[in-house]
Amino acid sequence: MKQVKGIDLHFWGVRGTCPTPGPHTAIYGGNTPCVEARVGSHRVMFDAGTGLRVAGEKEFSGNQEWIIFLSHFHWDHIQGFPLFMPLFVPRNRIIVYGELRDDASAEVVMRHQMSYPCFPVELPNIAAEFEFRHVVDGDVIRIGNASVRARAINHPGGCLSYRVNHGGRSIVYATDTEPLTDEPDPVLVKHSKNADCLIYDACYTDQEYEGIVPPKRVGWGHSTWKKGVEVARAAGVKKLVLFHHDPSHDDEMIAGIERHCRIVMKNSVAARDGLEISFRAKPRKK
Repeated sequence: MKQVKGIDLHFWGVRGTCPTPGPHTAIYGGNTPCVEARVGSHRVMFDAGTGLRVAGEKEFSGNQEWIIFLSHFHWDHIQGFPLFMPLFVPRNRIIVYGELRDDASAEVVMRHQMSYPCFPVELPNIAAEFEFRHVVDGDVIRIGNASVRARAINHPGGCLSYRVNHGGRSIVYATDTEPLTDEPDPVLVKHSKNADCLIYDACYTDQEYEGIVPPKRVGWGHSTWKKGVEVARAAGVKKLVLFHHDPSHDDEMIAGIERHCRIVMKNSVAARDGLEISFRAKPRKK
């Protein structure tokens, strides 16, 4: 794999809740969450939705290392893992980071979904080498010259956001979050301070969230594009990526949301399957 001096992003899955295949989602895509960040010679994946399956089909030969950070264990964020082709190829190494909650860990959850009667191949029988590691709020994990910091955000059952720093660039992955008050989440604002890019849960419109378009979504654990703009502005974020699109939102609706968002924050974009964004490393000061 080529050396990346800054951060290269590839969006493999951008849809929330459930996959949405079909002609009405052909532009923005229907795969559930999976975002790849390439830093140095390392590949870091955020979440293991059905987008992870697509990523694994592109490059799964042996002697590959895949590092996967799970935000939480809701189904749309892990359902691609059993179908991840690199799992079944010898000499691959898979490292999965996830939060330990009560008796649930990434390993326990993955073993359960890859067991009878849900799946025909159990986790101990896969060909690749695998390792599960715990991560908690505030942890900083070093990956080569890059760092990944975890911070908790508000979502039923808990959720972690992640900030990647490498080559003087930074991106924040903040899927599945709901503001606790009318003000931007101060923890997320601090976590995203001066980031080059914020990937934010923009699942609902304001009308959907407040119940003007029923049912009312308050308390469901998700946010809106306007709240994303508020967080980005408060944190001084340079680019906002709207993420975790609602399964009922077709291409036309997401395009409309994107247009409205760009009126108030020009440097914003609605994520789509296959979207690539590169942040070149900043030159070192002499």
